[in-house]
Formats: sequence, C-alpha cells, structure tokens
Amino acid sequence: MSTEYDVLVVGAGIQGAGVAEALTAEGYRVAILEQEAIACGTSSRSSKLIHGGLRYLESGQLSLVRECLNERRWLLTNKPDLVHMVPFMIPVYRHSRRAPWKIRLGLSLYALLAGVFSSQSRFRKINIHDHQALSGLNSDDLIAVYRYFDAQTDDAALTQEVIRTAERGGAELICPGSLVGAEVTDRFVRADYFHQGQLNTLHCRTLVNCTGPWISETNSKCAPGAKLPPLELVAGTHIQVPLKISNKIFYVEAEDGRAVFVMPWQGETLVGTTERPYHGNPSEVKPTLEEKAYLLRTLKQYFPETRPLQLSELSDSWAGLRVLPGANNNPFSRSRETMICCDDDKHPRIVAVAGGKLTSYRATARSVLKKIRPQLDSNRDWSPAAMASEQSSKEGAKERNL
Repeated sequence: MSTEYDVLVVGAGIQGAGVAEALTAEGYRVAILEQEAIACGTSSRSSKLIHGGLRYLESGQLSLVRECLNERRWLLTNKPDLVHMVPFMIPVYRHSRRAPWKIRLGLSLYALLAGVFSSQSRFRKINIHDHQALSGLNSDDLIAVYRYFDAQTDDAALTQEVIRTAERGGAELICPGSLVGAEVTDRFVRADYFHQGQLNTLHCRTLVNCTGPWISETNSKCAPGAKLPPLELVAGTHIQVPLKISNKIFYVEAEDGRAVFVMPWQGETLVGTTERPYHGNPSEVKPTLEEKAYLLRTLKQYFPETRPLQLSELSDSWAGLRVLPGANNNPFSRSRETMICCDDDKHPRIVAVAGGKLTSYRATARSVLKKIRPQLDSNRDWSPAAMASEQSSKEGAKERNL
C-alpha cells in the first residue's frame, strides 16, 4: 500500500464515496479511510429517496431543488439498476394544513424546475373514489389526491457502487481505519491512522473530511482544522412494518404538520422520518419510543388496515443523523445546502463537508473538486520522497562542485 496520495478522503458514506469517485476520474491519487464499514452511518439510514425535495420549496430552496432534480435525471439514466421512478401520492383532507391549490402550485413549480417537457415532471389529480389506486387510504374527509413521480434507491447499495467505481479508478480503501491525527506542514499533510492494530502514517496534499455526524470530532484531530460554522445534529427515525400496503409512496401530513413518507421497502412498508436535535455520541443514536409511536400513529391515521399493529410488531426501526446549520428555528425549515469548509480559502489543505443530500452527492463532489484543484495542481513535487530526491540531487551537485 502506498503512503503518498494527492487526497485522503476520511469517511466512506455517500459524500466521501462521491468525492473519491470524482477525484479518481480526474487522475488524482486517492485514499479512503473508513472507521467501520461503507455506508455504515447516515448513508444506510436515509429515506431511500432520490428526489428534488418537494417540501424544500416551502422554505424557498429553489436552487437546491433544481440541482437535485438535475442529479435525479442523471442517476435515472446512468444507474437504472439502482435508481427507479416511483409514483408518489399526496392526499389532501379537510383538516390538512396545505390546501389543494397550494399542492397544485408546489407540483407545478416542481415540474418547472424538473423540465416541463420531461415525462418525469408530470402530475395529475386522482379520482378519490378509485379505491384500487389509493391502496386502502383513509377516505374520511378526503377532498383531493395528487400523483407525481420521484425516484427511490437502496442508499447503502448506491454508496457501495460509487466506492467500487472509485476503487476501479485507482482509489485505495483503508477499512477499518481510524484517523488519529493530521498535521498540515509547508508542503503536505501528514496523517496518522490505526489500521489492523497498527499505527500507520501517510502523506497527502489535501485531507477531505466526509465523516458526517463525526465531522467536528474528525476536524478536532486536524491541525489546523477547517473553519466550521455552528452545526447541529438532527436525528431522524424510520420504522418498518410487516405489511406491504402499496407499490406507491404516500406523502402524508403528520399530526404536527410535518411531511412523512409511507413507502414500499423490501416487501414491507417503511415510514419516516422524524426530526429532533441530538447531542450524544453519533455511534449511539437510536429511535426513541416517542418517535416510533408518532410514526405508527401517522400510519394508522391514513391506513385503517394497519390499526391493529402494535409497536412490538415492528419489523425494524433505525435512526440516522443529519448535519444542519445551527439555529434556533425548527429543523424542518433549515437549509439543506451542503457546507464546504476549509482551513484556508485560497490554499485549502483541510476540507470538511457538512450536510449534503444523498441525491446531490455528485454535485457536492464537483464543488469539493473545484475548491481543491488549484492546490492539487500547484506543485507536483510535494511528497516526502520527491523532497528527499531533490535534496539528494542538491547534495550530489554540491559534492561535484567541490
């Protein structure tokens, strides 16, 4: 295994995988350091969706939605075995906080951002008396149902495929391997890490921290670290119930007005997600009893056939962590834009990727590459081996001149 790389990517979730893939495609030498397993954190605990984020229109994040819809189009074309279109259903009731006109307006804007001439952007109103199409949806006080299309994926499988692509491009995966510390010197970054019970050292031009919920912990091991803004971890829980309700995804409104997905998954039904601030060890995040009960109540409200289900009958449940900008407002309304932070804006040696979405991992990777390319291309003879060779040549020339 080499000890000299252009870039060390720390973290093998979807963001780290995307960065490594983009760098190897450009011919850079890359190492990926992962402490546990590929996609072991948030990248296997998401809502399994490749989508623009219809709800982000409410908070005015139009550029994010447009970017994600562009990425969705690329993934559907280039990874059809992993990403596929699914019909989404939005029911509207007399008690719903979002009126039919507001849903139509949101879907129209969503279609416009996706490209109005694309078959993927079409939506229509469904007959509320078509019980087969509604898959047992509660019809009490139902006044409208809208259908549009977005995409679903296996998040862990997608991450693993991107890592494999990076490895085919020459990236070396060190797993399990944990960063001990990284020090920026005049010409390179020295990174010490544990692997197979031994302390090892490698040298690189730039270190990219893609450790998700561990971003602050990893950054604290770098000297100097990237300049991070205030960040907050937000936990999101999903439950899996032992019933296959539909082959469609239902986008429903929970008791507090939050959007919750009810979707097919592994022959059963997945329901999620929640949002609560989290302050503990990222490795110890778990669904709370209250979160599981909240999601099960939401499911029962909309699908009467599930009402006999008890919490003890859940097939599975899990919690993942998002990294969001720190703020006093509700996590639901905060920006989902990726934050790329550096130790030095002009010559970044330590870069940290905070936040980011599964759908837009390629766009995040392009932004990281744009940020660090000038540094990577500024001096090709940076490595300790090159420095030793240069010093040896100088000493040889000096001896010849004596």
